[in-house]
Amino acid sequence: MLLAAGLGARMRPLTAETAKPLLRLAGRTLLDHALDRLAAAGVARVVVNGHWHAERVRAHLAARPGGPETVFRPESTLLDTGGAVRAALAEGLFGGAVAAGAPFFIVNGDAFWLDGPHPALARLAEAWAETEIDALLLCHRTCQVAAEVGAGDFLLDPWGRPRRRGARDIAPYVFAGVQLVSPRLFAEDDAALPAAFSMNRLWDRAIAAGRARALVHDGLWFHLSTPPDLAAAEIALRHPAIGMTR
Repeated sequence: MLLAAGLGARMRPLTAETAKPLLRLAGRTLLDHALDRLAAAGVARVVVNGHWHAERVRAHLAARPGGPETVFRPESTLLDTGGAVRAALAEGLFGGAVAAGAPFFIVNGDAFWLDGPHPALARLAEAWAETEIDALLLCHRTCQVAAEVGAGDFLLDPWGRPRRRGARDIAPYVFAGVQLVSPRLFAEDDAALPAAFSMNRLWDRAIAAGRARALVHDGLWFHLSTPPDLAAAEIALRHPAIGMTR
């Protein structure tokens, strides 16, 4: 699933008239970059949600040549990351393999990365341990991110088990917007869970149960939150010697 429904508020004014995943970097939309990587990884079908300028997202997907097949799911009301995935699962939009329990990728619509020696999506698939985990998160070293990422997201033990940073911690890893999850992550749903909720709630449950892992990205990753972030990424891609020293 590709999450493309956010409002992109921090990317204003660039997102005033378009959805954030339709912004361009290195000549292609962020949406296309993500779909290209999913296609290269062998993913046949991608569910894409939309809310802010949803019709533009729909039209862009309809005009996109080649794979993967995309299924557009508009959201009249924002469901947040977890709620959006749960709704798509409930509607059977992923197809038979996921319905039968196969893990699937979830990619943020603004995630942009360059692969290292081995493609990141393939590394996630190869690291998947079906009987041991329900969520595998791609993380990046906080110190290697040029943009502002605060105090980071996670600390990892030698086996890749993530721990949330405490109030006084500086976490060395930040979530990179890409994850591989099992439908089991959503199976133990409870009536108290609202329609709209963040994946963070499910991650915390998996972390507490010892069923979450993280994989450290071995390529480049760009945090794209604000217009200066996008401009800096463009410079870095066009002129690596300048952009990577920022």
